[in-house]
Amino acid sequence: MKLNALTAHEILDLIKDKQTTPQAVLDEVQQHIKQSDKDVHAYVRLAKNSNISDVSVDQNAIPIPIGIKDNICIKGEETTCCSKLLTGFKPPYNATVIEKLKASGAMFVGHTNMDEFAFGSSTENSFYGVTHNPWNLECVPGGSSGGSAAAVAANEAIWAIGSDTGGSIRQPASFCGVVGLKPTYGRVSRYGLIAFASSLDQIGPLTKDVTDSALLLNILAGHDSKDSTSVDQPVPDYTKALTKDVKNLKIGVPKEYFVEGMDAEVKASVMQSIEVLKQCGAQFVDVSLPHTEYAVATYYIIATAEASSNLARFDSVQYGLRQNPAQKRKTTLVDMYEESRSVGFGEEAKRRIMLGTYSLSSGYYDAYYLKGLKVRTLIKNDFDKAFESVDAIITPTSPTTAFKIGARAKNPLDMYLSDIYTISANLSGIPGISIPCGFSKEGLPIGLQILAKPFDEEMLFRIAYTFEQNTEWHKKKVGF
Repeated sequence: MKLNALTAHEILDLIKDKQTTPQAVLDEVQQHIKQSDKDVHAYVRLAKNSNISDVSVDQNAIPIPIGIKDNICIKGEETTCCSKLLTGFKPPYNATVIEKLKASGAMFVGHTNMDEFAFGSSTENSFYGVTHNPWNLECVPGGSSGGSAAAVAANEAIWAIGSDTGGSIRQPASFCGVVGLKPTYGRVSRYGLIAFASSLDQIGPLTKDVTDSALLLNILAGHDSKDSTSVDQPVPDYTKALTKDVKNLKIGVPKEYFVEGMDAEVKASVMQSIEVLKQCGAQFVDVSLPHTEYAVATYYIIATAEASSNLARFDSVQYGLRQNPAQKRKTTLVDMYEESRSVGFGEEAKRRIMLGTYSLSSGYYDAYYLKGLKVRTLIKNDFDKAFESVDAIITPTSPTTAFKIGARAKNPLDMYLSDIYTISANLSGIPGISIPCGFSKEGLPIGLQILAKPFDEEMLFRIAYTFEQNTEWHKKKVGF
């Protein structure tokens, strides 16, 4: 098998045994990108200097080629959030996760495509064009981390990182048949992540299997004094949680997640997955998350409000696109703001800015944003109560498999419902993982979502690894 098709831990074993070198792996990844990315379009720009590491490769190094979502800052590398407004912006500093990757010996392949400012569920809202799902090039890869998920699925990266605000790692992982993890809010530093919604955003890994996910989280996790929301809590070695043992674990199945509108093949795959874990010794019980029906509305009030506030900083004065107003005898600073933002932001970004500004405006703040915060607390309380009696919760990752490119582009509400099963984890701050659990008749991947208590990523890995070792879904590969 080609080196670029292997997992990170398989490559590390080969390097340790001196059967290959980090450079050979990187060369194969880069060569494969030249051949396949014209069809997939997982990357928006490739690194001129792939080795972002300043350390020599030793026995503790993890010199693996990695794709980085285009909203994570790398010093001196253009970082645009796939928006015209940030064209030419080169950060003067590294995100904390980039510093951690440098220390591990990582090799930067390039910035991956995404929905502009992470606004979307399909990676159709990028200034640089659409990313295609490697399993079916006519379908979307999910979003907003669709480029990272597609790169891993198409073997254009050994692993990648993305950001998850309402499911933006887990949903594309489901659509592309890879493993996607959203850590607990505060587990991974957000310093250097260009913000969408600051109380919801979280960086996490996209990988080919569960072992790689644990390895990459070992690198990324940890307290950061530069991030005021980072939690100062010890980070365990997540690879030690990779045991095939779920005996006597109690896993909840929320009735609110199995309702009309779910694809029949998705439901069948999830139910079969539950049977697999039952045979491994897990116990399943019904749980209720009664405020689930309000999650989408709550999320889009809070997320757009925070987005409106965060995107106000992009005024085109110090960096990014500056559009000079044309055909005016006298122009003002406000004219420049309006012209630059009108040209620089895409349609979805404008939509979310307007929605957020409205819900924060005088006379509407209490009716919308404040009420959204109160419902968010109720949703969190639902999970707290459920976790009093169960160790984890299992749901579908998405109600459907990947849909056709353009199918939902003209109906934002249909697009927003793509994240109906993932949003609650961000509102509650809990960790969640999506793993492959089946395929549709059309050959499209189906994802299983596992949720756990705050800072109990070890439980996610334990259950996910047990399932993975007792099934073959993760071994099915794209023909790229």
